[in-house]
Amino acid sequence: MRKARKEYLAFAKARKHSRKQIRRAVKKQLSYVRRDLKYLDGYMGDGYAPLKKEIPLLLTIMKLYEQQLYMYENRTHTVEKRIVSIRQPWLRPIIRGKAKAPVEFGAKLDLSIDENSYGRIEHISFEAYNESRHLQEAVGRYYERTGHYPERVLVDQIYRTRENRKFCKKLGIRMSGPRLERPGKAEQAKAEKKQEYQDNKDRIEVEREFSVEKHSYGLGLITTKLEGTQLTSIALSVFTANLFKMQRKVLCAPLRLWKSFFGSIPVVMVLVA
Repeated sequence: MRKARKEYLAFAKARKHSRKQIRRAVKKQLSYVRRDLKYLDGYMGDGYAPLKKEIPLLLTIMKLYEQQLYMYENRTHTVEKRIVSIRQPWLRPIIRGKAKAPVEFGAKLDLSIDENSYGRIEHISFEAYNESRHLQEAVGRYYERTGHYPERVLVDQIYRTRENRKFCKKLGIRMSGPRLERPGKAEQAKAEKKQEYQDNKDRIEVEREFSVEKHSYGLGLITTKLEGTQLTSIALSVFTANLFKMQRKVLCAPLRLWKSFFGSIPVVMVLVA
């Protein structure tokens, strides 16, 4: 193990790596892992039994070895359900294309905001997925909660597939964004452009909700280690944000009632010594 660590550090500290050097280093590390797994097989054949908490870790290491060996032999860098963390094998690399973090690791979720500004998790997974596949399910759940379909759906470009457009048109739901048809007359095109601008302004509320969740309610600071506790922490973050929204509505109800009767809200100056 010391020799394997020494060779890895010598490779990692080098400034430049040629393709040949990378393959040589990977081959050596794979041989060390294969040797250690053979030792474990021999110990278990002699009657040694790993502890209960060691079994998932051992299975993860075996799976990781198989994946790395497959990528080495086939000269590829991709494999299905690639493991990037031994302690958290459910994490997957998700390509985001951002300049600061082109690849991110963690849960990916779809968050919807209804007319009452309450957020709901429509879909969550540690695997990379196409968001457009879950739009129809989210609309169906909205109908189950309220008994009617939404008047409009404000979505990003990735959701505006032909299937989703056809689905929304069938149910009488207006989807934000430009139409696929040819532009109409000048007045109609002007009205559509104005409506599209208004939809984009309203859709900012969803982006703002993600920012508030990350900076104020801990969505960007998930420190739990287990898969279940990570999902629970994310759900609690959204739940807490909804609770604070309810609190603000309750506290502001007397002011709205005053405004409905008298037309203006009294302004009170408070001096603190």
